[in-house]
Amino acid sequence: QIHAIADPPDNQRLVELWRGANEALHHVRMLGDLVVAAFFSADSDKARKKAFKELSTMVASWLSTGQYEAQWKGMVADLREAEKPLVPFHWEIEFPEVFARDNPGFDCFVGNPPFLGGKRISTACGERFRDWLVLLSEQSSSNTDLSAHFFRRAFSLSREWGCFGLIATNTIAQGDTRASGLRWICHHGGQIYAADRRVVWPGTAMVVVSIVWVVKGDAPRCRVLNGKRVDRITAFLSSRGSHDDPVHLDENKAKAFIGCFVRGKGFLFDDKSVECSPVAEMYRILEESPECKEVIYPYIGGEEVLMSPTHKPHRYIIRFGSRTETESQQWQRPFQIVSQKVRPLREKLSNSPVDRAHKQYWWRFGNDRPELKEAVRNREQVLVIPRVSQHLCVTFLPSSLVFSDQLVVVPSSTNALLTVLQARVHNDWTWTFASTLGDGLRYTPTDCFETFPFPPNYESNAALESVGNGYYDFRAALMVKNNEGLTKTYNRFHNPDERSPDIQKLRELHAQMDRVVLDAYGWSDVQPVYDFREQLDECIRLTWGEDLRDEVLARLLELNRVRAEQETKQVSASPKKSVGRKPRKTPTAAFMTKIPKAITSPRKL
Repeated sequence: QIHAIADPPDNQRLVELWRGANEALHHVRMLGDLVVAAFFSADSDKARKKAFKELSTMVASWLSTGQYEAQWKGMVADLREAEKPLVPFHWEIEFPEVFARDNPGFDCFVGNPPFLGGKRISTACGERFRDWLVLLSEQSSSNTDLSAHFFRRAFSLSREWGCFGLIATNTIAQGDTRASGLRWICHHGGQIYAADRRVVWPGTAMVVVSIVWVVKGDAPRCRVLNGKRVDRITAFLSSRGSHDDPVHLDENKAKAFIGCFVRGKGFLFDDKSVECSPVAEMYRILEESPECKEVIYPYIGGEEVLMSPTHKPHRYIIRFGSRTETESQQWQRPFQIVSQKVRPLREKLSNSPVDRAHKQYWWRFGNDRPELKEAVRNREQVLVIPRVSQHLCVTFLPSSLVFSDQLVVVPSSTNALLTVLQARVHNDWTWTFASTLGDGLRYTPTDCFETFPFPPNYESNAALESVGNGYYDFRAALMVKNNEGLTKTYNRFHNPDERSPDIQKLRELHAQMDRVVLDAYGWSDVQPVYDFREQLDECIRLTWGEDLRDEVLARLLELNRVRAEQETKQVSASPKKSVGRKPRKTPTAAFMTKIPKAITSPRKL
């Protein structure tokens, strides 16, 4: 009736109809609000199901007696007036003319949704709101940026052949945000038909955004990526490759390890921490009881690797390995130190299975990484990669050290492997699939190493070995000469105002590494052009262009797919399936199973 009023409209009649519509929808809105309020009334899935069951009984009683207004308003008021208030909005209730028609849903969305990193959502809006988002967006992660949830919402509310264009954070095509947003959409009937991956926002904010257009159904033949016509656009906002994360390759298994998880600073001798024993005490122990050198080792973590020009450890650690308590007691003074400094803290741990084990075996590390210890046996040196850093850094260290859990250890001493891992091909792969911590890169073997398709026969490639040897020796000498570690050296490397001859030489050697790695793949047609460019972490870095980066990543993803298929064909009658990242299980999903079908659609909530 509202739509049928002719122009010019009778305003008084419009007001009457609008009030009538609100009265007619009053009970429906109430039920929708109560469903949401029940979810936000508890912290666990079990408690939410109980709250909903109790609510169902109360609603039936209220409706039969007609006395529901006060109770309803009280429950919803708790939601709307909380410390972090929330106001439910029910799309299908508010827009019946959109959802009551054939092929229901909106024709188009245009918007600029808020950007908020996944880990910040609970801080800004509360943990229950974060859980609600994960519940509504199937196969999403709590690490997903808020803007990706708006993409999912727009897609779920669009009709068939409907479309939307949204401004997004420039991480929309990365990591969990990509997997929860664009990847899911592309696997459920959506297609990206246009995108500008990096757009500098006008004004003084200096924000770099992505703009993405999606259609629910077949995309038009003409698709445009960064102003160029392409055949397809993937969830990576690339014109090649697939929408999915790369799979783990069997050929890379058991070749990269995270260092020891100590769980207790009392194991350490470190002059920089009051929780540790002083290094001088270690020297006294070794002087008085030389046999204690069997359980005291140099200890190194990411800080020493990145900050020290020689990667020299300044800490030492007591390590009993897998020895029993009785066996460990033969080294009297080290055992006494661990008993005094570690045991009291371990005894305060919870009763979870892991904590119980750590309390029971308090004189051992939380995880001594016996598989790593076996892998480095009989090796003089190994490659290490700091897990958290501003730049991907690879270097050699003696295998006799105890490595902290802030290092990834690759049991290899070949310059060829160092070349492949340090070059820009692997660097771009890492920045695409690694997670981040603050402003830094977080390197994980599962996401960055086990999925990476190495060049064929790289171990015996003389060019990789020679160039890597020259690069490593020059970089090591440069760090000693300048008394600067890897972080400061690479900060200068990527600084466009840095023009010292030594840094210029390091840049040239790095370009040589890139060239031999590309040639090792057989990609002689890839001709890099280097420049200082703002990257996804909003830092300026010396690198090649984005078109070339996209091309290399697409080739790597295709190579990962081909190798995974080859491995599958080679397995026996009981094949072991290579899988990528598993979707996060949603602990609150069971809450929805008890809600009547009439109101379980995400559109209606």
